[in-house]
Amino acid sequence: MHQAPTGPSRHRDNDRGKPARHGSESMTGTPHPERGPDPDAGTGPAAPSTGQPDTLVQARAALRDVFPRLVTLVRSIPDPDSASIGTWTAGEVAAHLSHSLRADTDAIAGRPVPEAIVTKAGIAEATAKLLAEDGERDPAALADRIGTLATRFDDVASRPRPATVEWLQGTRLPPSVVACHLLNECLIHGHDIAKATGRRWPIQHHHALLAIEAFLLPLIAALPPTAFVNQEMAGSFRARIELRLRGGRSTVMAIDRGSLTLDTGPARDVDAHISADPPALMLVLIGRQRIWKPLLEGKLAAWGPRPWKLARVLTVMSPP
Repeated sequence: MHQAPTGPSRHRDNDRGKPARHGSESMTGTPHPERGPDPDAGTGPAAPSTGQPDTLVQARAALRDVFPRLVTLVRSIPDPDSASIGTWTAGEVAAHLSHSLRADTDAIAGRPVPEAIVTKAGIAEATAKLLAEDGERDPAALADRIGTLATRFDDVASRPRPATVEWLQGTRLPPSVVACHLLNECLIHGHDIAKATGRRWPIQHHHALLAIEAFLLPLIAALPPTAFVNQEMAGSFRARIELRLRGGRSTVMAIDRGSLTLDTGPARDVDAHISADPPALMLVLIGRQRIWKPLLEGKLAAWGPRPWKLARVLTVMSPP
């Protein structure tokens, strides 16, 4: 996911990364290997049509928009050892992105994914292990790798799949949620690399809306209610916040003494309401931006009988 370490960075003793093999061209203009019969072809029944807009199709379209920009951004990193987010360097962020691409492709293909507990500490441990095992930090090699994996992901995601697949911690998720997790990773870590290298990384409204509505909220519902909450910070704190995503739907987030649950029914007995521009909210929720700037800019608006609880919610929530 998008958890960067905050402690000392692990020492890299060797370089196990390998540049992409050359073959046919990928969707991002980078080579990907030739292959024979596809071992990833789906064997289970496809999810039945519901008549609703196909979220997986939307996610794939969004990723096809983002992947070429991401490959260009990674290739342009002037110094892979420059500081990025937490203790991660820009090169480590790019390598982590390639690991996310591979893991989400494996999940949709029905292959095993890395072992990880989906909490802040659990994800930090799993990502640190993968980075320690992969010494590749060269921007050009990582850009080629990401381009190859991006093409592979889109190919795998285009095939019929079961209604749910096994993701991290054995969690069963629809393939669309896995795809929107990858979109979330690309948006967030593209932001991290761009900030570290002084480049622009605009996040489009509908991309952020997909990442929140079709990944973050479904994941909160699928995981144990304690997964997204810092238990020490929560204590006896209780709050009900109505989240109104601009251009999207409304959801009540209920925090009750260390548990976070969602309520999509009528917003009753809420402490505060928040109207949010999705890109601004995304950056606030994962700690890339303080809440005050988007509030002053009108990208977030809060009101209600106890709006002060909103600030406490942000300190209590601990997204993996």
